[in-house]
Amino acid sequence: MAKTISAISEFEEAIKIGRPPNIVKLFPNSRALIVSGKVIDRAMIAKGKAMTIAANGRNHFVIRGALRAAQLANAAIIIEIAKSEGGANAYCAVSLWNMARQVNAICNELGITVPVAIHADHYGIKGPDDIETGKTEISSLFDAGITSIAIDASHLPDDENLLASMTLYSFIPKWAGFETEVGEIKGKEGLSTVDEALFLIQGLNARDIFPDWIALNNGTTHGIEESDKGIQVPLTAEIHKALTKYKVSGAQHGTSGNNSGRLRSIVQETNTTKANVATALQMITWGVKVNEYGNAQLDKNGEFIKVVDKGVTEGLWTEMVEYAKSKELKGGNYKKINLPFENKLLRLPRDVRERMAKGVEVFVYELLTNVFNARDTAPLAVEAILKAGSYDLGPKITRIEDPAQWTETRICERAAGLNSDKGPAGDFED
Repeated sequence: MAKTISAISEFEEAIKIGRPPNIVKLFPNSRALIVSGKVIDRAMIAKGKAMTIAANGRNHFVIRGALRAAQLANAAIIIEIAKSEGGANAYCAVSLWNMARQVNAICNELGITVPVAIHADHYGIKGPDDIETGKTEISSLFDAGITSIAIDASHLPDDENLLASMTLYSFIPKWAGFETEVGEIKGKEGLSTVDEALFLIQGLNARDIFPDWIALNNGTTHGIEESDKGIQVPLTAEIHKALTKYKVSGAQHGTSGNNSGRLRSIVQETNTTKANVATALQMITWGVKVNEYGNAQLDKNGEFIKVVDKGVTEGLWTEMVEYAKSKELKGGNYKKINLPFENKLLRLPRDVRERMAKGVEVFVYELLTNVFNARDTAPLAVEAILKAGSYDLGPKITRIEDPAQWTETRICERAAGLNSDKGPAGDFED
């Protein structure tokens, strides 16, 4: 029989010592087990060949449904929002600064006891101005309850990516989960290479920076996956194998639109422990018809198919479609109607709000239990906290690389020798 977090003493101890200082300060009397992203990663590693969902909380109902699914699956989970989704220029009402508060409130309301990390995804860095902003903004995110962050400077040349990550890491608490990225996520163009991934991880290692996750451009996209190619599992496995001694796990972006077979292959054949799902969950809350792996279905006119008695009311859906047309929004760009419609979603009748969250719950539970192999990872996360005796699990590795070989001058020289194809420019932020 699988172990559950049934021992009151274990849960109480985890609540006492496992919540990071920012969470304790924000929610001193909370019963929500909000933890570092490191805890979630270690739980998946402990189970072996397991990854959990990082659910992009584009609206309140995604967060609510995902947390209920995690509780049912007894699975550790991540709730996240990307900088483009919930940052200073957001298109969602859920933000980097209010997401932890929503998660905490829902956990206490519903009695959610599984460990949850709050992740700032794709904290995009495209140049010096973003770096300067990050020096203060990152601290504000942790003040607001973030417990894990992805510094994404993959839009930049390899040397600038590494140097930006080094600079901004000093503003991240050492106990927090940390994700780095090589290769901007944009489908079949500009695929990541072994050499680029090694360059980034080795350079960080030389500066005593030990990422929990690395995200790759391994052939997938964000938004609606229009191709049947999707994630390139062999490429992912090859890069992960090359990084084995650095003990960095994989973060799989753009999971929506890839079938269950491919996702199971990612679990079984790579070192991935975190899988981002955004677009599918958004569509499900609205009641858009999706296939078994979350890809929105279109009618003969290329319009989304709204399922009657699923998601939002028919009247509100009509209003949403008309709004999208007025703004010339199509396909994946429907994401931009999140912000203007959040409060209209929240004022819907209780039974409608319930079915919106329920749709996400059913979908996420299926992923966690039958695709991602994340069932019963919650107790493993608690065990990791208790074993460490702290909210801070520390790094998975110590320094291997020689800092003298990774000065700024040497970094630029090394990067010049890399064969790097970033692919075409475009909007690939979340």
